[in-house]
Amino acid sequence: MTAPITVTDATFDAEVIKSETPVLVDFWAQWCGPCRMIAPVLEQIAREHEGRLRIAKLDYDANPQTPNKYGVMGLPTLLLYKDGEVVEQIVGAKPKRALLKVIEPHLTAPPASASR
Repeated sequence: MTAPITVTDATFDAEVIKSETPVLVDFWAQWCGPCRMIAPVLEQIAREHEGRLRIAKLDYDANPQTPNKYGVMGLPTLLLYKDGEVVEQIVGAKPKRALLKVIEPHLTAPPASASR
């Protein structure tokens, strides 16, 4: 089971930009109620799309450089990175179905060993 990973300003490039798998980055903060609301939904998506998508969480307050670089102003903001580029941006808490509608067209094919 794949849980969301934690990224920081220092690890962002290695974990997100250089990832061969699309990465959905959740820019969140401890004080953000909607961020806490979508956290379980993101955990579900991470499990259901293991091998096709990585979910990364970046604490907005502890890591100001990355949100500033990508123009993140409101929380939660979800940025989907594919091949090192932002391909989608979702601002605000959305239901799972709405998130998947935006994310799924960018996912890689399921791995051959997905039927384990």
